[in-house]
Amino acid sequence: MQDRLVFLIGAPRSGSTLLARLLGAHSAVHAPDEPHLVTPLAHLGYFASVEKAPYDPVITAAAHRALVAALPGAERDYLDAMRALSDHLYGRLLEPTGRRLLLDKTPAYALVLEVLAKLYPTARYVVLTRHPIAVWSSYVDSFFDGDDAVAHAHNPLLERYVPAIARFLRERPVPLAHVRYEALVQDPEATLRRVTAHLGVAYEPAMVEYGREAREAARGLGDPRTVSRETRPTTSFVERWKEETAGRPGALACSRAILERLLDEDLETWGYARAEIVAELDGIAGAPVPRRRAALDRHALERRLLVALRRNIHHNAFGRLVRRVRGVCDVLLR
Repeated sequence: MQDRLVFLIGAPRSGSTLLARLLGAHSAVHAPDEPHLVTPLAHLGYFASVEKAPYDPVITAAAHRALVAALPGAERDYLDAMRALSDHLYGRLLEPTGRRLLLDKTPAYALVLEVLAKLYPTARYVVLTRHPIAVWSSYVDSFFDGDDAVAHAHNPLLERYVPAIARFLRERPVPLAHVRYEALVQDPEATLRRVTAHLGVAYEPAMVEYGREAREAARGLGDPRTVSRETRPTTSFVERWKEETAGRPGALACSRAILERLLDEDLETWGYARAEIVAELDGIAGAPVPRRRAALDRHALERRLLVALRRNIHHNAFGRLVRRVRGVCDVLLR
């Protein structure tokens, strides 16, 4: 399977769904929903472990390390076993399509890149980066109804993904193609020609008009509806983060605080210099723009309800009720 796999590496909200749909419009590429297959394999205990599980993760990690040490081929045997499982599932997923390449765009793989590169060193890798504050703004608006503080408390997204992806780009343990989101939407044909060359397939002009085919491709949990509605890449989202950041209370301060925790080297590797980002944030502070009104469709209403219910849930009466109901359910299902 190694020669038939394409891993699209990118942070959530970086445009990976768009790029996956563009590549999935190629006659040789199958781009299904995110399988999240490798992440749990990477946390079985040998490479990394989970903090909480229905088994003892501490004992499991120690046992796995002892097991691997006792194998004749040590880590190589362990990787072979992991690969046997993922190869079988990837192969069965690809087989019915008749296509040559399978694209996996699971964002969480960016946090287990060392394991992924060991597991599939000869697969094809495409790394996508986007303006970091644009990624953050999209994340906050998409999942937390514009509440930066709640979003950051839940997941310091940029502090996790920027260093991990930057290190991968610098060290290049595997051959890869680096794509910037802004370049992709501004000149999709040139970008796709470069990516398809890296994948070893011929460029197909129909890829740019990905939305004209009524075919499902690479959708993840919480992907924006706009990707489904558009028929080709658009530049309308490149600068939208400025409008969104200007309109969210506390967004500028939060963005500046996040930026301070990121290293210059990592930002440069992503393709965005700190000085330029700071200048953009200063420009927003000097000329605030009214926030764009989001459409109140089902997706937006669900997100707002989720944010409202989550707020202070560990310290209020609603949270106590939820825990009590969960306890009753655990007893009933035991």
